[in-house]
Amino acid sequence: MAELTLLRRASPLAQSFEQRRILSEGEQRRFEQVLADHGRLPLRATGLEVLQINLGKLCNQTCLHCHVDAGPDRRESMSRETAEACFDVLRRSDIPMLDITGGAPEMNPHFRWLVAEARGLGRRVIDRCNLTILIVPGFEDLSEFLAEHQVEIVASLPCYLQENVDRQRGDHVFQRSLEALRRLNALGYGQPDSSLSLTLVFNPTGPTLPPDQQQLEAVYRRELRARYKIEFTRLFTITNLPISRFLDDLLQSGQFDAYMHKLVEAFNPTTVDGLMCRTMLSVDWQGNLSDCDFNQMLGVPLASGLPRNIDEFNDATLAQLANRRIVTGQHCFGCTAGAGSSCQGSVVG
Repeated sequence: MAELTLLRRASPLAQSFEQRRILSEGEQRRFEQVLADHGRLPLRATGLEVLQINLGKLCNQTCLHCHVDAGPDRRESMSRETAEACFDVLRRSDIPMLDITGGAPEMNPHFRWLVAEARGLGRRVIDRCNLTILIVPGFEDLSEFLAEHQVEIVASLPCYLQENVDRQRGDHVFQRSLEALRRLNALGYGQPDSSLSLTLVFNPTGPTLPPDQQQLEAVYRRELRARYKIEFTRLFTITNLPISRFLDDLLQSGQFDAYMHKLVEAFNPTTVDGLMCRTMLSVDWQGNLSDCDFNQMLGVPLASGLPRNIDEFNDATLAQLANRRIVTGQHCFGCTAGAGSSCQGSVVG
């Protein structure tokens, strides 16, 4: 593939291939031409079922695959004013789910307020948790808070083997993750017949597609139970998209073209109906709106004529957003490859 079509905005390595312009009309047409070839255009939203908000890029970890480029040195964090604007959207709409991510979203000072208020409305709340934050000093009561508010936990654990997890997420992360999982299990998370949902997330450690989600879940369950007596509710498999740190790794290893070719060749038209962008609205730490978390990280806003920020949301725009045209790019091949990939795991079974 001759052109680099995705880049990490702050990466000198990625920017050496092209300017800061991320999504050209030509790049969008390439993916949309594939959709057209399979009779899947126009790509539009089919409703608003999830409000996903990124509370910032501050994190207690620095993971190799992180498309957010989060870490302990980041200072981007959602303000109370923007968090209140997000809550106001929930209050004024019937969006059933609040999906909270980061960074480590729990490090935002307004995380607990937002969770409690959303649960007070009866909305489902997902916390995309890195696990190790649950044992960081100052956050020791976080597990109990999440359980008290019936928050659904979606937690990254890219393998059931220590060497693979530590290679991707940092030294000693695996053992700290096990400690956090034991705390959650003791509270009822992931236990059979429990209402406290604990979902684990698998990301490949290299430029490959995830294996079959159902089969891998069975292996995870067997190995975590036998080795560590850990229980969980389900497993999601998520494809690594060539964005930010994972993109840098592909460029440094000379595997970018091969990986993009793999994604394009594995395009599966049956994934299109279940793409997360079709039922999600993504909000960044400043309140800017995107079709999905990946568009958000690339600085790609909603289509022309739509609101740009959460503070522009009103009753009149709700129906417009629920039926909006989705902005696409080359990275969309990652969500449509193989069994597909979304924040809820594989798109097709």
